[in-house]
Amino acid sequence: MSRQVFGSLAVIGTLMLSACGVAYQSPSVNPMTGGADSKVRVLEITPESVMVANRSTYSPKELPSVFFATAGGGSAPRGAGATPDPVIDYQNRPGALETRVPPALAEVPYTIGVGDVLLLATPQVGSTVEQLTGLLAASNARQGYTVQDDGAIAIPNVGRVQVSGMTLEEAESRLFQRLVENQIDPTFSLEVAEFNSKRVSIGGAVAQPTVAPITLTPLYLDAALAAAGGVTAQDLDYASVRIYRDGTIYQIPLRELYSDRSLARIQLTDGDAVFVDTEYELDLAQAYFAEQIRLAEFQQSARQAALNELEAEVNIRRGALNEARSNYMTRLELDSVDRDYVYLAGEVGEQSRYPLPFGKTASLADALYSSSGVPTRTGNVAEIYVLRGSPDPREFGALTAWQLDGRNAANFLLATRFQLRPNDVIFVAEQPVTKWNRVITQITPSLINTAAAQTLN
Repeated sequence: MSRQVFGSLAVIGTLMLSACGVAYQSPSVNPMTGGADSKVRVLEITPESVMVANRSTYSPKELPSVFFATAGGGSAPRGAGATPDPVIDYQNRPGALETRVPPALAEVPYTIGVGDVLLLATPQVGSTVEQLTGLLAASNARQGYTVQDDGAIAIPNVGRVQVSGMTLEEAESRLFQRLVENQIDPTFSLEVAEFNSKRVSIGGAVAQPTVAPITLTPLYLDAALAAAGGVTAQDLDYASVRIYRDGTIYQIPLRELYSDRSLARIQLTDGDAVFVDTEYELDLAQAYFAEQIRLAEFQQSARQAALNELEAEVNIRRGALNEARSNYMTRLELDSVDRDYVYLAGEVGEQSRYPLPFGKTASLADALYSSSGVPTRTGNVAEIYVLRGSPDPREFGALTAWQLDGRNAANFLLATRFQLRPNDVIFVAEQPVTKWNRVITQITPSLINTAAAQTLN
């Protein structure tokens, strides 16, 4: 071997040794074994060790309560209120009376309407009552739910349920479906506690003018007059009962009403106005019915205004909730919200920090695969670590390295059960060939340049 060749080999060997001093330094987990001062303890992740690791107490941070709130419904039932007593003005009474009977009504089941109060009840005690506690807690002393202007009742944990225009059977079916959808025991009974949606007004020569409700049983003329305290007219020759229905006035002389039982059993319907008049002229009756019409129009307009008010109130609440949520999301994007993180290092898809979710724990698999998992070309699946510091401040430098051996694919199931804690560090070591390849990659340019320089000299 010539002297020149020997010199070149010596230079190359020197450069290789010097290059090793500046070559890529690979991080690794290096437990200090065999001594009392050991700071790193490596434990293999097994089903038993997973249970030990998950024993540490941890309460995930929760989202603000604004994310669980809803716009809700109106603060109170709305409406025009009770109908005032009509004004009665007696007139002279000449002439005879004619009988005009309203047409018979078809028998139909009672339908729930605005203003009715529905009561939910359960026939048994125990867990069912406990589950329905929110349902049975009503918004007033009558322990019921008032059908509001939009035709719905608002039930805690269920929401608004449309019942207006339904029979009791149909309302029970709708409520049963909503309870099942919300995973609440649907054992209940439904009844109408107060009938406020369908009424008949009674005025004129009665003891106490009133508004009588129509309930599950039909309301007949004799029952309506009895609800008003009975007829107070003394002279039966010119007294009559007038019924206003759908723009038509029907008239029954009081003497015929008392003598013909079928007339007393005339069925009344919602919106009827009954007026006991002692005059032949219809002026007084028409004035009374005109007053009822104006009151009905006022109630309708008041209900529409109340519905608009309710809608505006709900929209304001919803806007406030959306604004609060948007502000929180902006703070979250600007990293001004206190959150818990774990950190991914080593041979992972992307070295980063992984925010622990709100309201639940995250697993090792959640964090790993949020960063594209472990690259098999460079990452050593046999050395996947979760580095966790000691909670004892007296052991500030001590930590436990929980090692997952991914060479057995079944062990990745354990990664889905290993719960992470704030400030855990997930570290994946590199493949041995990856380390050697990186050293060669750093050394090769220096060797080529040096050898070329030696050749030229």
